[in-house]
Amino acid sequence: MKIEEIENIELKYLELKDYQQLKEAMLSSYLNMHDAIWTEREITRLIKKFPEGQVVIKINGELAGCALSIIVDYKKFEHNHTYKQITGNDTFNTHDDDGDVLYGIDVFISPEYRGMRLGRRLYDYRKELCEKLNLRSIVFGGRMPNYHKHSKDFTPKQYIDEVRRKQIDDPVLNFQISNDFHPSKVMKGYLAGDRESNDFAILMEWDNIYYQKPTNKAAVNKTIVRLGLIQWQMRSYKDIDDLLQQAEYFIDAVSGYRSDFALFPEFFNAPLMAGNNHMSTPDAIRELAKHTEEIVQKFSEFSISYNINVISGSMPEIIDGRLYNVGYLCRRDGSMERYEKLHVTPDEAKVWGMQGGTKLQAFDTDCGKIGILICYDVEFPELSRLLAEEGVDILFVPFLTDTQNGYSRVRNCAQARAIENECYVAIAGSVGNLPNVQNMDIQFAQSMVFTPCDFSFPTNGIKAEATPNTEMILIADVDISLLRELNQFGAVRNLKDRRTDIFELRKK
Repeated sequence: MKIEEIENIELKYLELKDYQQLKEAMLSSYLNMHDAIWTEREITRLIKKFPEGQVVIKINGELAGCALSIIVDYKKFEHNHTYKQITGNDTFNTHDDDGDVLYGIDVFISPEYRGMRLGRRLYDYRKELCEKLNLRSIVFGGRMPNYHKHSKDFTPKQYIDEVRRKQIDDPVLNFQISNDFHPSKVMKGYLAGDRESNDFAILMEWDNIYYQKPTNKAAVNKTIVRLGLIQWQMRSYKDIDDLLQQAEYFIDAVSGYRSDFALFPEFFNAPLMAGNNHMSTPDAIRELAKHTEEIVQKFSEFSISYNINVISGSMPEIIDGRLYNVGYLCRRDGSMERYEKLHVTPDEAKVWGMQGGTKLQAFDTDCGKIGILICYDVEFPELSRLLAEEGVDILFVPFLTDTQNGYSRVRNCAQARAIENECYVAIAGSVGNLPNVQNMDIQFAQSMVFTPCDFSFPTNGIKAEATPNTEMILIADVDISLLRELNQFGAVRNLKDRRTDIFELRKK
């Protein structure tokens, strides 16, 4: 049929009244396969057990293609099964409404309707059904109809590789791969009588990126996460209570907008060093470190009372006589985690005698997995890549920069991290001047939220940005589900396309 002859295309549920047309379509589609025709009794069983899984495409009222499916509890079969086993010897008693995998039993397009991309409509329907029913994946045994021509020269695995490299044309396998299915296993004796495939089949899978594993916990899986960035003004505070009052004001403000996170800048508590101006610079920051425990405890209390996850920026801390730059993730459930600045700047080492930390980790939160890198650390791409491999969706970067060129290094590197790791990156810094604090006299900042650069995101990769050098809060929503789509269907796929065959990155 020619496209210009088409008056109407419909995707409909299969009904028993369609059986005669279905039989004729099967006979024309499976000329070389013995006993490949479903009986009316078998189709009746399928429709009764799982009507949503059985669909047909009709063109001008005539049946042009069909897709048949069941739901299975896949742990009962895994990768070692035959077609007869998965279908319950054609009884479909293996169908389980409480299963976790949509299993493709059959899909075909009649020869006269091929070349119109109708198969894609059937595959797209299956994907939408899988997402709608919250199933883990779609699985089916794929034929290799051209393998018999090459079986003397290639093993099934080599054949698949040759098809992927476009050295061999296999219309079925090519179509499945182009529709985001991936081969997971070669199976011998899967489909009896499939001589064209030399009795081999490829187990093909499509992963549902929106799948949520069932849980008995009373929890909500958030996909939209609201970030509250605090662009902190450096000013004089008479004591620690005065500083904590200002911090609580900002936490209250971002919590009032129902933010899930509050991000403070690096060394936001530096104004307290004004009282230590009579000391040497190394002694002054060590005196500041004495306040860290109290601040962290108060931040934890704020996170609980204001129902928000607080990222404390960073503060100096002394462990075994050594000075570190650290921060704390204060979760709203009352738990806390510590993170460290791994790369101290030459100035931090020379002026304060600060040491670099050794711990790099991702953190689980009620809004997904996050990473935190302090300022200079974001300029080392290996760190964020390691966090990405742990599944981080949002990278938080508290920073402190004195000059605009210093800020540009942090900003540009943070934006690169968002693109290359397919994640969101939020940066927050301090503004203003501290005339009475040595080595902390001026600050430049513009807090921002960066995104990858693809169709679902802003074209310039900037979700939100604060006014430069002005005290304010920045509120931004980020959609975690868009990251899943990007990873699977992005114009470029930075994480998937890495050449791990020629390089590797690992944490010691």
